Amino acid sequence: MVKRINLALQGGGAHGAFTWGVLDRLLEDESIEVAGISGTSAGALNGAAYKAGWMRGGREGAKDTLNALWARMGAVDDLRLPAFVTTPLSFFEKWMMPSTPELAAAIEYSPPVIAADVLKNYTSPYAYGPFYRNPLEPVVAGFDYEGVCAEDGPRLFVCATNVRTGKVRIFTRDQITTEAILASACLPSLFQAVEIDDPKTGRKEAYWDGGYTGNPALFPLFDKDLPDDIVVVNINPLERDEIPKTPQQIENRVNEISFNSSLLRELRAIAFVQGLIANGQVPKGAMKNVLVHMIADDSLMRELSVATKMLPNPVLLATLKDAGRTAAERFLKTDKANLNKRSSVDIRPMLD
Repeated sequence: MVKRINLALQGGGAHGAFTWGVLDRLLEDESIEVAGISGTSAGALNGAAYKAGWMRGGREGAKDTLNALWARMGAVDDLRLPAFVTTPLSFFEKWMMPSTPELAAAIEYSPPVIAADVLKNYTSPYAYGPFYRNPLEPVVAGFDYEGVCAEDGPRLFVCATNVRTGKVRIFTRDQITTEAILASACLPSLFQAVEIDDPKTGRKEAYWDGGYTGNPALFPLFDKDLPDDIVVVNINPLERDEIPKTPQQIENRVNEISFNSSLLRELRAIAFVQGLIANGQVPKGAMKNVLVHMIADDSLMRELSVATKMLPNPVLLATLKDAGRTAAERFLKTDKANLNKRSSVDIRPMLD
């Protein structure tokens, strides 16, 4: 029996390779049909690759396109510094093969990353003038947008944040362009805001990372034509037991909290509606009974940091892909039977 689901793909820079692994494993299960995808930042890149590949060659096409995406990502240097600065660190990571915590520490306290942090605090992305370039642009421009924007296949939604209003904007179908995906992944301390025409206002609007308003946005997946089940691929830990003390640890936790806040807000709304439905306070069918599932590996993600999000090193990407496949395999074994029947996650404890 085919189980139709929606995917909600979080952003998190290079940590999005975990989602690559999750998708790679789900694509191997022919009883899983993805009807809708909402993605932010790295989640938007993964969603676009999935959709474009699916339209070209089904499951194998999607796997191939995701592999190609992350091969290109692995060739991108530290998103904050020129290639000549990051080469020594990349060489170390490639050949020394440290464990995940050691690799994270090596990146976090390496001279290039420390220099990048200092530069970020005292330099605006606009200071580069004509020399500015978004290092993600060649990667994102390489998507097959005829496939990404196709009417058929999984419906794709990309989330960005309007700088002027602070509101979320959802791009879908032919609205999804290179600029829309770059906007979804635009961290304002690293990249210049991406300007896109807005037909509602009749003006160009500037956009920052969608994680500030939806990481990812769940509400587009509430459409009546989409299934009730939303599988959230979570790459930002909701909880950390230890109090962050170093500047890097503090920045990392602030990043996680801010990028999880929008998701928690939407989960709170889902829990409220679930309660109304369970208590018979709304007529049957009047509101969608969203079924929530999650695929995550918080223990691994707690070993990483904001620095590892910024450096898509091939060794780290491969480790994250393997972890994503393992997490998806675990989900299929333990929670697949719940799909299209009930939530496999009790979201209320997350909100208390």
